[in-house]
Amino acid sequence: MVLKLAETDAWQLLARLLRQELDWAELPPVSRTEMGKPWFPDAPGLHFNLSHSGGLALCGVGEAPLGVDVERMRPRRAGLERYVLSEEEFAWFQSRGGDWGSLYTLWTLKEAKVKCLGTGLRQAPRTIQVPLLEPGQTGERDGLRFGAYAGPDWRAAVCTAGEEPLPERVWMGM
Repeated sequence: MVLKLAETDAWQLLARLLRQELDWAELPPVSRTEMGKPWFPDAPGLHFNLSHSGGLALCGVGEAPLGVDVERMRPRRAGLERYVLSEEEFAWFQSRGGDWGSLYTLWTLKEAKVKCLGTGLRQAPRTIQVPLLEPGQTGERDGLRFGAYAGPDWRAAVCTAGEEPLPERVWMGM
C-alpha cells in the first residue's frame, strides 16, 4: 500500500502516484459503486481512495479495499465531540486533554472506515467504532486494519480490509 499527501488536486495526485508506482501513462476509466465509491473497472484488483481538505489531497492505493481521510485542523463548534464520539471515545479524548488533534485523529479514522467499507457516512458518527489510536500507531477493529498519521496542521488515517503492511508514514509531495 502507498499513501501520498500533497497540496494539489486529489485526482492529479492519484494520476501521479499511478505513473510513479505502476508506470501507468494515464488514469484508466473510473466507475462508482452504488454507494459512490470510485473504482477502476479495467483494473478491479487495484484499489484506491481519495480525500481532500483545505488544499491538501491524500491518495491511497493498494491490493485490498481501503479508505483514506485527511483533515486540515481548525477549531470547530463547541460540543462537536459529543455528537461524533461514542462514550468510550469521548473518555479517551478527554484523557488526552480534549484537544482538536485528538478529535481529528478519531474523526479521520471514522471517515477512513466508512470509505473502506464503501458505505459513506450514512449513520450517526458516534456509532462508527474505530480503534483508539495516536498518530503513528496502527490497530485493528471489526476485522479491519487502521493507521493514524499527523502533521503540524493536519490529521489523516487509512483503513484496509487487506493484509499488506500499512505505511509507517504518509509520503509528502509528488
